[in-house]
Amino acid sequence: MSYQEQAPTQVAAPDTADEHDRTLAPSRLLLVRHGESTWNAGRRIQGQLDPPLSDRGVAQAQEVAERFAGHRLEGLYCSDLDRARRTAELIGAAVGMEPVDEPGLREIALGAWEGRTREELIEDYPALWERWSREPDWDIVPGGEGAAPFAERVNATLDQLRERHPRGDVLCVTHGGVIQVAVLDVVGRASRGQFPFLIENCSVTVIRRSRRRTVVTAVNDTCHLT
Repeated sequence: MSYQEQAPTQVAAPDTADEHDRTLAPSRLLLVRHGESTWNAGRRIQGQLDPPLSDRGVAQAQEVAERFAGHRLEGLYCSDLDRARRTAELIGAAVGMEPVDEPGLREIALGAWEGRTREELIEDYPALWERWSREPDWDIVPGGEGAAPFAERVNATLDQLRERHPRGDVLCVTHGGVIQVAVLDVVGRASRGQFPFLIENCSVTVIRRSRRRTVVTAVNDTCHLT
């Protein structure tokens, strides 16, 4: 399956014209979550720590790279964490581009919780975990980045990339939390720790911006994965 869009064969209704007219839909963000890391496999919180891809993660990255082989991109960016960088390098080889590190695409920093499992958090932070279980909120994580600064960083970074590339497709290899924030921003909701969308490793999420509006056209697309 390709992300190339076909020209419309007939005139669309006024309220749906920008769904198909490329002159009204000049830019898209293709957001790819990195491949499975060794800590994903062990269900260990990563945040901004830097475990490598697992063997399965490398295979997933190769599959998403094959999906984009030959696809024209105006830009290819990645979080500078290893799991995202390695995924982006494989995509870059398939499209003939070198990925550019963008620290603003990093996952949320989770302070004292990074590197720990759920079971360890329950044992070491029982009161905080009880609060998190009742109402997840990044602001309760000791030493963490916080919800508002995280959302502001992500949205500012994506806005900068859109300004840098006002037309065409820009692919960003990033993290699940970043993609959640980006999608929630389009629908006008804040993410304070609750992630309503499933964002799997090496899935593709697409956000399209036209002169009229910004829409989410795909979330957690994994049809390329075996």
